[in-house]
Amino acid sequence: MSTGHVLLGLLSERPKHGYELKKEHDQRLPGTKPLAYGQVYATLQRLERGGLTEVAGTAQEGGPERTVHAITEAGRAELDRWLAEIEAPAPYVASPLFARVVVATLAGGTAEEYLLRQRAAHLTRMRELTARKASGSPAQVLAADYALQHLDADLRWIETALERHTVLKGETDA
Repeated sequence: MSTGHVLLGLLSERPKHGYELKKEHDQRLPGTKPLAYGQVYATLQRLERGGLTEVAGTAQEGGPERTVHAITEAGRAELDRWLAEIEAPAPYVASPLFARVVVATLAGGTAEEYLLRQRAAHLTRMRELTARKASGSPAQVLAADYALQHLDADLRWIETALERHTVLKGETDA
């Protein structure tokens, strides 16, 4: 995810200040890592230097004066370009789950015990997410669906790994 592009997307609705952008990011993209305020302001500075945003004024709503940022025409063109790009499927297996199973097998331990514990953890998380969907906002439900489908794919892989564990163990012993 490009933080700059997400901020441009949030600014495409209307000009906003940094605090508002941080709140909206965290609210509209539930399940993602919350943005740090420093990251928001550093990104806004980069966007402004690149001509993608501009200062549209200041606002004071019962607190300190805040700088309001607006997307520029160049920023809108960059956002449109980014939104038109296809997100390439991940070319490599970069899962800590996969790495632990391989290392557990290589280290002479049993990956089977680890896989069984991991399956239980995945099922617990899936129950939590399913319960959250009942009372969540549309964005929270969408985020929960995304997470649930990834967990489901992991569970299918865990089942496959458990079935193949004996074969893998024999291969590493050879």
